[in-house]
Amino acid sequence: MKSRYSRNFWIVCFAMFFFMTGFNLIMPELNNFITNLGGENQKGLIILLFSISAGISRPFSGKIADIVGRKWVMYAGIICSFIICLSYSFVDSILFFLILRFLHGFSAGFAPTGATALLTDVIPDQARGTAMGIWGTFISLGIGVGQSLGSWIYQAFGFEVLFMSAAFITCISFIMVTIAQESLQVQEKISIQHLKITWKDVFEPNVLPAAFVMFLTAICSGIIFVVTPDISGMLHIENKGFFFGFYVISTIIIRLLTSSVSDRIGRPQTLIIGVSILIASMVLIALVNSYVSYVIAAIVFGFATGISSPTLFAWTADLSHKDRRGVGAGTMFLALEFGIIAGSLITLLVYDNSPAGVYRAFIIGACSALLALSFLIYITVKQYRKRIS
Repeated sequence: MKSRYSRNFWIVCFAMFFFMTGFNLIMPELNNFITNLGGENQKGLIILLFSISAGISRPFSGKIADIVGRKWVMYAGIICSFIICLSYSFVDSILFFLILRFLHGFSAGFAPTGATALLTDVIPDQARGTAMGIWGTFISLGIGVGQSLGSWIYQAFGFEVLFMSAAFITCISFIMVTIAQESLQVQEKISIQHLKITWKDVFEPNVLPAAFVMFLTAICSGIIFVVTPDISGMLHIENKGFFFGFYVISTIIIRLLTSSVSDRIGRPQTLIIGVSILIASMVLIALVNSYVSYVIAAIVFGFATGISSPTLFAWTADLSHKDRRGVGAGTMFLALEFGIIAGSLITLLVYDNSPAGVYRAFIIGACSALLALSFLIYITVKQYRKRIS
């Protein structure tokens, strides 16, 4: 490992682990938080508003990462997350809470974009799939540890300690970034001109095939973020992050076992496997009616994301122009945000806090993943015909 991946690689991986942990620590209890404020029917807005602001910020963060520096963008996202996590303690109305959720999205629009661009600079070209598998493992660990600990902290100490804990863990991420070395060779000072965005700054056309698959599969994630805390409640499971505990274990195992597969057989081919498993996981969650079936569904979803997520980011790195890696990463994350927004909107339309609503939402998620699978099969067939012609 030491001979293949640099010190910078590992520092950024750990920085994003702590960022994602702090970021996700509050997630399992936000449905409960807004319910206490009287907003039970507005749960979908928790993810929707967050994702909208994250999507808005992606073009800015991608452009700035390519011009001013990767670390500058990471700092902006981490500082934003720290301030917002502390601010949740002062919420006294639904409107104030939703405003903070919107502002919190900017942190997700900046920090991961800068980190992904930096990692793309320093990882070996011939091992992108493996490297992104390791990177994704740290991200998944952050999600899983945060989601698993969040409910426990809340039950033991309450919301105020939960929000302070999230802010403290985010500080550790900031310290890690200060240790990392900037990978952008030529840097400019930030100016107002850098905030002028054109379509060229929004999309990297080369990565659109990967972004399209990300969008369709992220719809499933959007539904999961909104609905799984409620499924835990329906099954009388106190820890609202229960689903993500099993998810993170399974996704880490599958990443360790399959991280180099896409380097060997190709990105679209590997994604066909991952998305097929994703479809199965959506159907399983739709049919959940017991503790055991919920655990199985979480494990299968972990397998799906463990295969698909690092492959999508490796595919993005393959397709991105070397001078537009920040924009390429921004395009991918923009697709992720749009997918999560779509998933959140679906829950607002079809989820009514009932088991029947759960079924409707996840069957729609399965259909979205099926469309992604069809597109990947088309891409694979097209590549095969090109090779033999």
